[in-house]
Amino acid sequence: MSPTSWFVIAVFVLAIGWVVLLYNRLIALRNQVQEAWSDIDVQLKRRYDLIPNLVQVVKGYAKHERSVFTEVTKLRNQALNASSPSEKAQADNLISGALKSIFALAENYPTLRSSENFQQLQGELADTENKIAASRRFYNTVTQNYNTSVMSFPTNILAQSLKFKERELFEIDNPEARKTPTLKL
Repeated sequence: MSPTSWFVIAVFVLAIGWVVLLYNRLIALRNQVQEAWSDIDVQLKRRYDLIPNLVQVVKGYAKHERSVFTEVTKLRNQALNASSPSEKAQADNLISGALKSIFALAENYPTLRSSENFQQLQGELADTENKIAASRRFYNTVTQNYNTSVMSFPTNILAQSLKFKERELFEIDNPEARKTPTLKL
């Protein structure tokens, strides 16, 4: 074999190796995005599981506030049926608002606020909210890395031919949720 033949074979082997490396990187990034999405789902499910318990505890103290409980239950069911990141984000915003109204309602009932069950549920929900926020940040980070790879040359050529598509970020659609709350002391 001539040196030119060896050179052509070497270039061909390197090109194949390079394509395999790019493909494996895309697969790893896609798997990270799926894992991060699963983490969000787990934390949201935990929150949705805590909501009925919170509603039951508050219901015992505030029987005449039925509309709040009905709304929270309705929003929980909507959130459980959401599938895409934008649907989950919208449901997440609505649930957060509903939980705020339950906690505001609890302010009217001092015995409820001092209830051990209520305090425990409130603590678990606060912990869950922190975990949801961390999961959202992680998901958005790995999704951004994946999207950057899918859009960057030359990986984008391979990504398009193998049908790797950009993923949605988990973002807040509601402009009101972006505002800094004002505290009145």
